[in-house]
Amino acid sequence: MEPPNSPDLCVEDFSLWNILENEACSKPHQSIEELKKSLVKAWNTMLQEVIDRAVDDFPKRLKKCIDAQGGHFENK
Repeated sequence: MEPPNSPDLCVEDFSLWNILENEACSKPHQSIEELKKSLVKAWNTMLQEVIDRAVDDFPKRLKKCIDAQGGHFENK
């Protein structure tokens, strides 16, 4: 059963973190502050339509979780 704080049930973690990670973490950072700045920059350059699509798709993901009774499910 998926825990209540599962990244699969958090739109930011599941859908958007991968984009942020690819943009902001493509090179090493010398400090936490540099990493934070890279993440903010990546977030600020993300297209609004990408964020909107992630939010709009989220109810379908929740339904799949309910249908799977909290167990493993694929979001295809």
